[in-house]
Amino acid sequence: MDFEKLYIDGQWIPGASGQFIEVENPATGEMFAKVPRGNAEDVDRAARAARRALPAWSALPLAERISLMEKFLTIFKSQEEDLIHITIKELGSPYAFTKASQVEYQYVRTRSYIDLSPKVPLVEKMEYSTTYREPVGVIGCITPWNYPLGQVIQKIVPALLMGNTVILKPSQHTPLSSYYLAEAFEKAGFPKGVFNLVTGRGGEVGNALSSHPLVDMISFTGSTSGGIAVGKKALESVKHISLELGGKSPYIILPSENHDYAEPIHLCFNSIFLNSGQTCTAFSRLLIPEEEKGIIEKQLVEIAKEYTVGDPTDHTVKLGPVSSRQQFEKISDYIQKGMDEGAHLLTGGLPGSPSKGYYIRPTIFTDVKNDMTIAQDEIFGPVLCVITYKDEEDAVSIANDVRYGLNAGVYGPKEKAIAIAHRIQAGNVYINASPRDTAAPFGGYKESGIGREGGIYGMLEFTQQKALFDTGK
Repeated sequence: MDFEKLYIDGQWIPGASGQFIEVENPATGEMFAKVPRGNAEDVDRAARAARRALPAWSALPLAERISLMEKFLTIFKSQEEDLIHITIKELGSPYAFTKASQVEYQYVRTRSYIDLSPKVPLVEKMEYSTTYREPVGVIGCITPWNYPLGQVIQKIVPALLMGNTVILKPSQHTPLSSYYLAEAFEKAGFPKGVFNLVTGRGGEVGNALSSHPLVDMISFTGSTSGGIAVGKKALESVKHISLELGGKSPYIILPSENHDYAEPIHLCFNSIFLNSGQTCTAFSRLLIPEEEKGIIEKQLVEIAKEYTVGDPTDHTVKLGPVSSRQQFEKISDYIQKGMDEGAHLLTGGLPGSPSKGYYIRPTIFTDVKNDMTIAQDEIFGPVLCVITYKDEEDAVSIANDVRYGLNAGVYGPKEKAIAIAHRIQAGNVYINASPRDTAAPFGGYKESGIGREGGIYGMLEFTQQKALFDTGK
């Protein structure tokens, strides 16, 4: 794979600047690849190509767009080993997690969009009119580094199926897996200009996309501060915006008569520790009944030993490094702040200086008050805050006392757990061990975002409505 070119208008071309961004392996510190440092000129070329391709692509019957996406999915699946390998190298996520969550789950997502797309309500007959949903137009997709394939698939597949054309700007830290997607679109026979790939820095390529007059919509996933900046720039020209932003998600464990909390603890740990805590939906605040504190803390310590840290190419390791030195230092600062604020360090703690790789052990704080910095800020690392509650009313109050509202979980008797879930201000709530549903809408309340991804609702984000008043003669 030649990572030193951009994919614009169906061609692999050099970046206009002639400059490159190096990609680091966070497990070793090695700079092992480089991609073009795209700029406004590259964005302009991509936007013009996407605009030229839009009329024919949007007029293509949905069945034909689905047929092309089926071909893409076949090629995408054939790239599995390459995608696992490159994702481990650019992100540092361990082999087992990379294979299952970073790669194979994206085949499930793509299949879900393909299967649901004929069911999207594109035409609705009303008493005196007919409402049609049409493509928004040229979509600028700006994606983060923590799920370099997943966040891209969540945007480009539904956007393309709904008849839009796309310009993708992947994260500068994990851009390499997107090259395989571009290759798959090319081999599947997508018309030139329908999908375009421009790599580069957020402040350069992202800003150029957000302000370009030929771009009709920005779909952004990242930090809340980044989303606000992108949204402001996009709204200067009244673009459509979809923002999937940060989270500080609560996980409420209800009292158990047998005092066995192994299953909910594993569910919480899988959320906050796997991918080294670099997940926007991570259950980073564990809310436990005050009277069970001692019992649960002992189980937390024992179960945390299962979450081994090490070389991400080792198939038995559960946590690899965090993604970069910047991320390593940010998480370390939060761990120090937690100790300074008076939280009790139950397990884990400050890492030493990274000699080879940016490794941080799973870290659990207890005696956390919900107004502490570590309980309010999105740390985006393997750091869990344990907070006690007095009763259900107190649990709900603590759960909602944060500026985010992306995800949550409740574990306990099902009817009671569902009743509590209805009171939590979050776009998604997991009940007990229920699995995620790719057909469900995904998105947040409050400062966790605008719009939804996933299923039919995620496809509707990439459409706009037109009403025809057509009942007269």
